[in-house]
Amino acid sequence: MDAGKLDRRITIMQRSTTQESVYGTQSVAWVPLATVWAEVQDMLPSRAERVAEGVNIAMRPCRVRIRYRDDVTAAMRMTYAGRTYQILSQPAELGRREGLEFTAEQLSTVGQEP
Repeated sequence: MDAGKLDRRITIMQRSTTQESVYGTQSVAWVPLATVWAEVQDMLPSRAERVAEGVNIAMRPCRVRIRYRDDVTAAMRMTYAGRTYQILSQPAELGRREGLEFTAEQLSTVGQEP
């Protein structure tokens, strides 16, 4: 993994659920897990890829590479450049635990849970 390409700072967020003591309702919050250096590349698929994989360009999909961590999952989010992204795919291991690669998409508030 070329360290020179890891030139962006992202924050990986994990979901935290707490139960309120007064009414017993659950509240959901996204708390930072780690802030790491990353390589973030916008995905600009061809028309064939857009149709075959169902990728919507308006949602700003991107490919992210970071150094290897064993605690990143597809159930997490990331923040980058003031935007929140949903991690779409389970991170793939690059090399022999040299790095991780995953795809993410800008989070839309339409039809999403908190």
